[in-house]
Amino acid sequence: MEVLKVVAEGLTTSFRYPHFMQGVQPTYNMPPPATLYGHICSVLGEWFDPAHVRFAVHFTFQGRFEEVEHTHVLRPATGRLPGMNVPKALEGEVNPFRRTILFRPRLVLYLNRPEWAAAFRSPRYPVALGRSQDLFTYRSVEVVRLQLADHAYLEHTLAPYDLVRYTAQGIVVLMPRFLDYANNRFPSFGRYVVLHRRVHTGEFLRYQGEPAPAFWVDPTSPEIRGDRLGLMFHRWVGEDERLGLQVP
Repeated sequence: MEVLKVVAEGLTTSFRYPHFMQGVQPTYNMPPPATLYGHICSVLGEWFDPAHVRFAVHFTFQGRFEEVEHTHVLRPATGRLPGMNVPKALEGEVNPFRRTILFRPRLVLYLNRPEWAAAFRSPRYPVALGRSQDLFTYRSVEVVRLQLADHAYLEHTLAPYDLVRYTAQGIVVLMPRFLDYANNRFPSFGRYVVLHRRVHTGEFLRYQGEPAPAFWVDPTSPEIRGDRLGLMFHRWVGEDERLGLQVP
């Protein structure tokens, strides 16, 4: 199974929770699917139909810190400018807030679209992930042939919510899954497991009568205890993914 493997690195990034408006802006520890969709669109220079596109992600960062940012809240003004017979256009105030930043992020993105390699080598718009000022650099763009295995290790990835049936590792999160730009950016959300700590699938719980899951693995990844890095493929639309053999 051939897929596109893209390695990107940056200095900072932040993936804000959409329901925090003022005061604080915490960050997800993993880029949400909706963010990755927008990132790929900026590479291609156009919206793409997500129906048959699958992605897997491996994401790391070296640390976290907080910085102070400001929002400018404006409203129609009343009165006139001091000393001038000119109506005010806008007035407002500056609101400071604290934002959590991820330091030195590194993204490895897998797509079942090897034909997009040329686009990633010459992206249409500046490469950014998170905020517009969080610029990234593509370190490598290559096509790799995945292998099928009955065991693997998982780490620093976004896993299906179904993972909670097999291991207690990871943190369950609700993330923006897709923004429907044809319908006034209507959002849809999905449940996922953010998994940073390494877990070997051979340590998973097993259920009687249930077939053992199979995994796509990256043969170019480091081999640890006889296992290669397993990839959890996701989609932006349609039914939620489940753990097991996910054909890109």
